[in-house]
Amino acid sequence: MAAEIPHAAAAERAEEENIILDAVEKFLEKEVAPYAHDLEKDDIWPEDIVEGMKELGLFGAIIPEEYGGLGLGAATYARIVERMARVWMSITGIYNSHLIMASAVARHGTDAQKSEWLPKFASGEVRGGLALTEPDGGTDLQSAVRTTARRNGSGYVINGTKTWISNGIHGQCFALLVKTDPDAMPRHRGMSLFLAEKGEGFTVSRKLEKLGYKGIDSAELVFEDYYVPEDRLIGGEEGRGLQHALGGLELGRINIAARGVGVAQASLDEAVRYAQIRKSFGKPICEHQAIQIKLADMATQVESARLLIERAAAAFDRGERCDMEAGMAKLAGSEAAIFCSLESMRVHGGYGYSKEFNVERFYRDAPLLAIGEGTNELQRILIARQLIARNPA
Repeated sequence: MAAEIPHAAAAERAEEENIILDAVEKFLEKEVAPYAHDLEKDDIWPEDIVEGMKELGLFGAIIPEEYGGLGLGAATYARIVERMARVWMSITGIYNSHLIMASAVARHGTDAQKSEWLPKFASGEVRGGLALTEPDGGTDLQSAVRTTARRNGSGYVINGTKTWISNGIHGQCFALLVKTDPDAMPRHRGMSLFLAEKGEGFTVSRKLEKLGYKGIDSAELVFEDYYVPEDRLIGGEEGRGLQHALGGLELGRINIAARGVGVAQASLDEAVRYAQIRKSFGKPICEHQAIQIKLADMATQVESARLLIERAAAAFDRGERCDMEAGMAKLAGSEAAIFCSLESMRVHGGYGYSKEFNVERFYRDAPLLAIGEGTNELQRILIARQLIARNPA
């Protein structure tokens, strides 16, 4: 009888997660789908949708239940992201960047930091994101980060600039990667991660205009003699910031992969529907072999990427290192989004190029996924390096 308890608990948890997924589907159908097209077109931050996400508990999706979160595993979280990205990819970024910040505290923060911050993050009372990227660099964080934090009494004074920061305008708090020891070697030993709340010395200099991914604010953040107390140093120890940030990027890459599958699935769904309605040469175009080949290739890429996400999420949930698995999922998911959005546009012909249809939005959103959370070129390098490391001759 005792052996059945874990199975029963797992079944109960699965049922709870299905209830959450159903609630997300209803929310998307009622509160997002009817408004996404116009909000995206006018690049409007979706205030009402964000409030709905707070009510659903999405800002606490992966935060442990003891701190007021839903305590979801990465696999369930990825399924939520995929569903949301099918409707409007931008809203996934509003809470994903926030959750990477929360994950850094949940996994690496002190007990006091967890108790103080995680309940606020879970409720959405305090929202924010991850501030890594700087104007002169992107992927190479060790050399690109020039923002510094200098000791000053019982705290630090921070100076520098971050750019392309999601939630930069409407967020209140950010996990900020800085150099506490610019001369340290190796360089990652001089990097630390702070929780930085907006206040004196912390300003938003501008909103960055984008090809796609509209509605969510991407901003440049400037720190000028910004003071932060020492208790905001995540983990309470200098020199661990890069590891804390990269740990969050594993989850971020799973999220990007799920977004990609969501966009790819939406592109495929639109193509399948349109191919049955549109006629040429006296029959629906889905009966032409050229269209059938496109649909088959799209469907295969979507399913392949989805399986890679499941594998990466399962490894993450087991607490295993999964940079290779997350990189594979991110690479496959984002490339599927790019491929399927273009193929769907081709299936639609001229209508796919019209702003009246969602297909052109998918086409504009997809390229970001090949750039964000580490470029796909970097993912290939990381995958290859891990492949060699795990299989020495």
